Amino acid sequence: MTSLAYDIKDKLKHLNVFEKIIAVNVLVFFTSWLLKVFLKTPRVDTLSWFELPKDIFDFIAQPWSIITYGFIHYRPFHLLFNMIVLYFISRTMVNLFPKKQSLNIYFLGIIAGALAYLAVYNIMPDSFSDTVGALVGASAGVNALLIFLCAYMPNRETKFFAITIKLWHIGLAIVLIDFIGLFGANQGGKIAHLGGSFLGYLYATQLLKGTDIGKGFGQFMDVISNVFKPKSPLKTVHRNKKKPFAGHNKEQFNEFNNQKKIDLILDKISKSGYESLTNEEKTFLFKAGKD
Repeated sequence: MTSLAYDIKDKLKHLNVFEKIIAVNVLVFFTSWLLKVFLKTPRVDTLSWFELPKDIFDFIAQPWSIITYGFIHYRPFHLLFNMIVLYFISRTMVNLFPKKQSLNIYFLGIIAGALAYLAVYNIMPDSFSDTVGALVGASAGVNALLIFLCAYMPNRETKFFAITIKLWHIGLAIVLIDFIGLFGANQGGKIAHLGGSFLGYLYATQLLKGTDIGKGFGQFMDVISNVFKPKSPLKTVHRNKKKPFAGHNKEQFNEFNNQKKIDLILDKISKSGYESLTNEEKTFLFKAGKD
C-alpha cells in the first residue's frame, strides 16, 4: 500500500460522526452524477425514491424519505455550502456536547423540517404548491445545529470579519433570512429551514431547563442500530478508575480562573472525547456555557 493510500485510509478510519455524514452526502452526490454521465439517467430519476415528496400519500409510500432526503443534493453549490457549514458547526458541537446528543439535534432537525414541509403543502391550496417540487438537502439539520448553539449560548461572542457579535444575533439573522425567503422561489426549502430552526431553539431552551427532548429519539436509534450490530460472545470487564479533574486534583483545579478551567476541559475533550469527562467536569462546562 502506498503512503498516500495509507494516509487516506487512516484519515477515513478516524473521521468523527459528522465527517462521516459529510462523506456520505458527497458520495451520494457523485454517485448520482456518474450515473447521469455514463447511463444517461437523469439524477432526479435516480434518487427520486429518496426525496421527500410534497404529497402526503406519496410520502406514506416511501416513509424513509423523512430522513434520506437530507442526504441528497443536486446542485454543487447547495452541497458545498451545507457541508462547509456542517463541518465547522459540528466541530464545536462534538467538543462541547455528547456525540449522541449532537446527532439527535441534527436528525430531529431534518425530521422537523420534513414535517413542516409536509404540513404546509398538504394544508394550503394546490395553487400554492404548483411550482414546488420534492424536498432535498441537509439544510434543516444544519439549521437545527446552528440555532441550537445560538439559543444555548446566546451571549457567547464570535468574530464576523472585524466585527464582534453575539451568537443570538447570528441566529436571529438566519431566521429572518429564511422568513423573507418564503416570498421567493425556494419556498419549500425555506419552510424546512424554519422547521429545523424551531427544533434547534426548542431543544436548547429545554436542555437549559434540564430536559433533553431528544433522549427518546436517541434510545429509539440505539434499538435500530443494535439490530444491525454483530453480537460478541465475549464480555468486557471494565475496572473503575478514579479519573483526575482535567489532569489535576480538585484542589489544584479550583485554584485556576474560569477561563483556564474551560481551556483544560476543552483540551481533555480534544484528546479523549467528550465521553472521557467526569460528571464534575461536564457540570462545570454546562454551567460555563450558560454564562
